[in-house]
Amino acid sequence: MRTRQVWMITGAARGLGRALTLAALSEGHVVVATVRGEHTLAPHERLHVRHLDVRDRAVARVTVASVAEELGRLDVLVNNAGYGLIGAVEEVGESEAEDLLATDLLGPLWLSQAAVPVMRSQGEGHVVQISTVGAVGTMPTLGLYNAAKWGLEGWTEAMAAEVAPFGIRTTIVQPGAMDTDWAAGSMRFATPVPEYDDLRVGLFGTTEVPWPAGGTGGGTSPATIAAAVLAHVADRNDRRLRLLVGDDAPEQVRAALDKRIEDYRLDPRWLTA
Repeated sequence: MRTRQVWMITGAARGLGRALTLAALSEGHVVVATVRGEHTLAPHERLHVRHLDVRDRAVARVTVASVAEELGRLDVLVNNAGYGLIGAVEEVGESEAEDLLATDLLGPLWLSQAAVPVMRSQGEGHVVQISTVGAVGTMPTLGLYNAAKWGLEGWTEAMAAEVAPFGIRTTIVQPGAMDTDWAAGSMRFATPVPEYDDLRVGLFGTTEVPWPAGGTGGGTSPATIAAAVLAHVADRNDRRLRLLVGDDAPEQVRAALDKRIEDYRLDPRWLTA
């Protein structure tokens, strides 16, 4: 893999996307940072900021093609753009569900479809999908978000096997709790149904929707997670498909898998040996 790479990072205006952009620049890479709205990324000689709505497949294809043409190649695509949605399944509206899936599930698909031919022609490349430990288990009121990430991991795992013969690596990053504004500025809320108020109190300590400002921090810093992703990409011998990041991530995944195995063991045909 080349020492200086061309990275394309979506959702780079804030949070983990911004941290990844800064980390890649600090490592000497060229970064195409895509944003949907305003941003405060400082000018840099190796930074190219593009406006992109990942939901638009045609624009995603044009953007990737222009990056490859202007910069000569595309080494790493990081599909980071996305947001969360709080709402019991009964509460989520049609447009809310469609927009979430278009952004969190289909956006990465459109960009991956555009990037793979470029990377195949180079004989190398790396597609990095930013997922979550919530793609292993679920949490009440995050069902649609969980569904988007479960779907992302489903087609990504299949794609990983499909593109490996072309020299393309694939990584699914599963962060645990992250100290960003994801639970505030990057969160949307369905219209509440009063019957779920007790559930909201148990989960969030309030029935207020959206919840009050403050108290949403905690977790691993985006800079720490970004450093782990950069190190993983740089290590060609690290063949993990799923990359757990954050101190709490392994415990959360183990708990979710244990719960699933418990359920399977209720089937009398389950082999315990």
